[in-house]
Amino acid sequence: MSGAATAAVAKTSPGAAQTPATATIASYSVKLKVNGELAALSLDPRTTLLDALREHLHLTGTKKGCDHGQCGACTVIVNGERINSCLSFAVQHDCDEITTIEGLGAPGQLHPMQKAFVVHDGFQCGYCTPGQICSAVSVLKEIAAGVPSHVQTDLTAKPRATNDEMRERMSGNICRCGAYSNILAAMADVAGADVAGAGA
Repeated sequence: MSGAATAAVAKTSPGAAQTPATATIASYSVKLKVNGELAALSLDPRTTLLDALREHLHLTGTKKGCDHGQCGACTVIVNGERINSCLSFAVQHDCDEITTIEGLGAPGQLHPMQKAFVVHDGFQCGYCTPGQICSAVSVLKEIAAGVPSHVQTDLTAKPRATNDEMRERMSGNICRCGAYSNILAAMADVAGADVAGAGA
């Protein structure tokens, strides 16, 4: 084999293949006000808010379920509105106010929704419960603020905390244990509503 042919074989052989250089990802500084406390972090810009809360701030009450925004286990409250934290980058929330389940209440000083979930047994395994509670708190605020939903026939009318209304608004939070009726009862208790019938 000629010298040129030998060199060509060496260049194309698997053993001679070179590993491509790994690109360096710059870190970004972000300040998050979580549960009333300011946290300064240096993060890969691809870090989701969910991972920032769980892996960097060690607030593990917020759960990672589907990681696709379909189950609601990662629901937190940002600037007064509920979001799926798995679908949002942490760097998007610089200086935002974030409330997780840990910030809603504490042992001995539970949030009214947390108390209602206990009273009405609104959970079984408990994995989805933090997201359910954060979402439930936000749902009642949405209704009180007059935010319309898909089940309203008159979008200009003020919504009420009915069975249908609360079920529709909570439809993004999945409970594999099927504790939906008890979750609804807990929400109705906090709202002071009677939801015995579908149209109540």
